[in-house]
Amino acid sequence: MIKLDAVTHAYGERTVLRDITVDLPDHRIGIVGANGSGKSTLVRLLNGLVLPTSGSVTVHGLDTRRDGAQVRRKVGFVFADPDAQIVMPTVAEDVAFSLRRQRMDKAEATARVAGVLRRFGLEGHADHPAHLLSGGQKQLLALASVLVTEPQVLVCDEPTTLLDLRNARQVTGLISSLPQQIVLVTHHLHLLEGWPRVLVIDEGTIVADGPANDVLPYYVSLMSSPAATDAPPPR
Repeated sequence: MIKLDAVTHAYGERTVLRDITVDLPDHRIGIVGANGSGKSTLVRLLNGLVLPTSGSVTVHGLDTRRDGAQVRRKVGFVFADPDAQIVMPTVAEDVAFSLRRQRMDKAEATARVAGVLRRFGLEGHADHPAHLLSGGQKQLLALASVLVTEPQVLVCDEPTTLLDLRNARQVTGLISSLPQQIVLVTHHLHLLEGWPRVLVIDEGTIVADGPANDVLPYYVSLMSSPAATDAPPPR
């Protein structure tokens, strides 16, 4: 269970999130909102990349402020730009780097890396320079480097923004097939069709929360017309 209790976050004098209280037990959770609405700050709170100015965030009973290292072992994070996550020269080395803090022998680590590369179709690129991969392959590498640690929750902050349609569908299909709890931020609303829960963030607050089929039409109307903000959101 992920819980946010009376969470507010500010950057200096600018308040980005205001008094958010929400429980997130669902297996698949989408988050949508305009640029600057606070959605990226919200998901960065979930693994302690950002700490609340006030209130608390807990993941499986662990407080992100007190238990940050344990929370980050449970919650993996994938950014929009995979270059922000690739730190080692080759594909296999980058995946192996994620295991540096886990207590396993070399043979076990090598087998774990080989398995995740095979799962993501990167086994033929193990010794390839990581920064010379295609955009889609880089995003797959970013996913592999997170998932090799076997987190319980995967937070993806607009992971298809820089991809063409074919690569976006491949990455999204892989994310959707994962056993982990997924929290997905996206502007590509079709990726959330049929999802059981979607949150709409507007000006730092949750203005709608429910199944995608109910919430996404409200979000489209909210973004299409100022008058639409007068309509009651689905709950």
